[in-house]
Amino acid sequence: MRSSRLQLNPAKTEILWFSSSRRQFQIPQVPFCVGAATIAPCSVVRDLVIYLDSNLSVTAHISKTVSNCYSAMRLIRSIRRSVSKAVLLSLVTALVLLRIDYGNATLAGLPARQLCWLQSVLHAAARIVFSARKFDHVMPLLQEHNWLRVPEQIIFKLVSLVFRCLNGTAPVYLADSITRAAHVDTRRSLRLRSSSSMAVVVPVTRRSKIGDRAFPVAAARAWNSLPSRQRSHCRLSGDT
Repeated sequence: MRSSRLQLNPAKTEILWFSSSRRQFQIPQVPFCVGAATIAPCSVVRDLVIYLDSNLSVTAHISKTVSNCYSAMRLIRSIRRSVSKAVLLSLVTALVLLRIDYGNATLAGLPARQLCWLQSVLHAAARIVFSARKFDHVMPLLQEHNWLRVPEQIIFKLVSLVFRCLNGTAPVYLADSITRAAHVDTRRSLRLRSSSSMAVVVPVTRRSKIGDRAFPVAAARAWNSLPSRQRSHCRLSGDT
């Protein structure tokens, strides 16, 4: 920061320790001294509108997203009879659906009970747009208008990012974490079936609750779960 002529703003600086849920009691609570500022560790911080908690459960982010979405839908419901359906759909898309979609790749691997909170928001938004009653089934409405369920949105986002990584249009820090199985020398020498396919390598992890949710692992598994025909139709830059 000193070499870049930057100055620390203590009012906007936060420190967060990450640990598993079993080791939360080991997180130090001693404040840090950075220059003349004293900063105490926090349990939740916000980075690019994504809330991160110390045990990486993303509970705070989901809770905040659900609260903001319901607050926006209450305002939209108050003017529902004064606008057309097209305007209503635009408002719901901008104020509700985009909030659910933003950064949802970080929700990969979460338990279904946490994703159900976001799915309930999606159902409430569909009832507002399509004038459905409280106890009407909304799944036919979602399927009719091609609204993906929350788990499907997460898989779609991961697969899209892998496609961009393989085509060189993704950021370098993401593209470097994805490796095609055909580019691994051991697989090529053994003439494995995966060496000639569009599959990618799934890194080995030791922690299922944290390691399996990392982007290289979750994205690779989502990509490899696609049918081989769909992966083979993906045209990669540099392939002939």
